[in-house]
Amino acid sequence: MKSIKNTTRKILVVAPYPEGVAPAQRLKYEQYFEYLRSNGYEITVTSFVSDRLWAILYKPGRFPEKIFWTLFGFFKRFLWCARVPLYDGIFIFHSVSLLGPALFERIYARLNPRMIYDIDDMIHLAHSSQANSFTKWLKSSSRVTYLLRKARHIITCTPALDNFARQFNQNTTDISSTINTDTYQPVNTYTTDAGAPITLGWSGSHSTEKYLSLLGDVLREVARQRNIRLLVIGSGHFTMPGVPVESIAWNRDTEVVDLQRIDIGLYPLPDDPWVYGKSGLKALQYMALGIPTIATGIGTNFRVIDHDKCGLLVKSDQEWVDALLLLIDHPEKRRSLGTAGRERIEKYYSIKANQEVYLAIFDKVYGAPDGWPRRSGLSIHTRLEAETSTSFTVPI
Repeated sequence: MKSIKNTTRKILVVAPYPEGVAPAQRLKYEQYFEYLRSNGYEITVTSFVSDRLWAILYKPGRFPEKIFWTLFGFFKRFLWCARVPLYDGIFIFHSVSLLGPALFERIYARLNPRMIYDIDDMIHLAHSSQANSFTKWLKSSSRVTYLLRKARHIITCTPALDNFARQFNQNTTDISSTINTDTYQPVNTYTTDAGAPITLGWSGSHSTEKYLSLLGDVLREVARQRNIRLLVIGSGHFTMPGVPVESIAWNRDTEVVDLQRIDIGLYPLPDDPWVYGKSGLKALQYMALGIPTIATGIGTNFRVIDHDKCGLLVKSDQEWVDALLLLIDHPEKRRSLGTAGRERIEKYYSIKANQEVYLAIFDKVYGAPDGWPRRSGLSIHTRLEAETSTSFTVPI
């Protein structure tokens, strides 16, 4: 029997944020590092944002310190230019730098053209957080479009984003954010003690709490009719007049335990072009934990949730109220939706369901490490779309 050589491919991952802190990275490609390393790839990560800048980036003010650490990020990118050609390939997420024209994107792509580009959200729309709204004018879509053109393969996460990427490059694979189903374990019994409130839950960042506020009238009406509590896992400072709210700060170490307290998961979204780039992450997290989920019927939510089978899709305020009252009053409905949601995540949106797809893309672009078999994988969403009648064509 032919022995497998102990040879690896050295890959440089170029990311905006430090490893292990940003949801867009943690619940996308970072989850596959262990599997890729066990299959012959040596992964090195370099981020534009330092740990210190990450700690203050989304806090209001502190502009002198933010400017200093941003300039430091550009300096780091300059120093890395000497090392980029030494790797067998590069993997770029979002962009090489956070701001400005496509200078470092052009440099890195030319220094090492064996490049995979992973894109999340509709970042070409130059969205910015409320705390740093002025940076919108410093962001350039040219960084995105340049990388789309130069990449040997592109990983997207929604149909709308995939359609956009294909305007520049036909070598794309749509892989959603995914869940570690070994860590995300359901504990929901779908019952509540007599007199205890039903916990409606939402999890997200301070920048997306505005989406939860869209349900103000809905939740006030439900609170008037039923005994509820709204658990908000985010900034720790969320309030909603007329609704009993427990607001706690998101904590990576307790994230799963905090989510497990939710009886019904909420995922409201506005009808906005930015939303079409979202992979439905909140719904995926709820569903992985067996939490019955109600989401706005928009964008990728139509792919994630099979309506009335593994979750509920709604549009109007009245539909939100009706859906909430239905699940509050019928624990057996919560159980059926929650159980089916967990099964859907395991089948389509788990790490195990998608790891071979990532590995096949690495083998295609970088070449399978010497002595390792070349692997090929079918896009999980190719299978998903073949098994459902839902159309995923959405406007850009």
